[in-house]
Amino acid sequence: MSIVVTGATGHLGRHVVRQLLEKVPADQVTAVVRDRDRAADLGVRLAVADYNSPETFDGLFAAGDRVLLISGNEFDKGRVRQHTVVIDAAKKAGVALLAYTSAPESLRAALADDHRATEEVLVGSGVPYVLLRNGWYHENYTEQLAPVLEHGAVVQAAGEGRVSSASRADYAAAAVAVLTGEGHENTAYELGGDEAWSFAEYAAELSRQTGREIVYNPVSVEAYTAILTGAGVPGPLADVFAGVDAAIAKGELVVSTGDLSRLTGRPTTPLAEAVAAALKD
Repeated sequence: MSIVVTGATGHLGRHVVRQLLEKVPADQVTAVVRDRDRAADLGVRLAVADYNSPETFDGLFAAGDRVLLISGNEFDKGRVRQHTVVIDAAKKAGVALLAYTSAPESLRAALADDHRATEEVLVGSGVPYVLLRNGWYHENYTEQLAPVLEHGAVVQAAGEGRVSSASRADYAAAAVAVLTGEGHENTAYELGGDEAWSFAEYAAELSRQTGREIVYNPVSVEAYTAILTGAGVPGPLADVFAGVDAAIAKGELVVSTGDLSRLTGRPTTPLAEAVAAALKD
């Protein structure tokens, strides 16, 4: 039996592997990667496979494995088809559990469409599943601070909407709890941070920590899309990001279940802490 993590060299995957090594021996963890060289530092067994090449998953899983399917980020390559490749291979092998990083049930933006469709495939497959419906990540914002600090403004199309974000490490800890625990089969968890915040509050926190005046400048979805494309974001991806902001304005990324802190056994990382860490980098 092995715990198998797909997409293991991505931001979330690396957190998961590191935290798994705090709980289980390295020889019980397999990282699925596309590029072996990028994974040399993971310290676990490696399997090379690609969501776009179904044959690379032949024989990769074994009966009794616990698998974490981290959703792909290639929006233009048919993510549902990619995910189905992994689900089919897991079913053929007879894995004990397949956990999938999805999106909150409340999210209606286009970003959620692939997640909903993947959930349908997974639930219909008969494989014991866990739906880890991850909310938004602090890092979606704290890793994009350069233009905010340069212009002294947080620019979003989210109105007065609030976000229950948490850190990647928090969501990774939830995945590890499921992969190493018992009694999670055929369950969906709605995961988000303990405290929801608005972009005005985010701007105020940045002001507090930098000692500079940083304002929140709400714009229309159309204007935000134009800003993103002007900054070099491909049009389809800009539409996805702007659609998420529109969803935030409607309250679709407020997750108040407490599932994340219950699964991890600790409070989620405060936004202020994530901001402080980003400003140090």
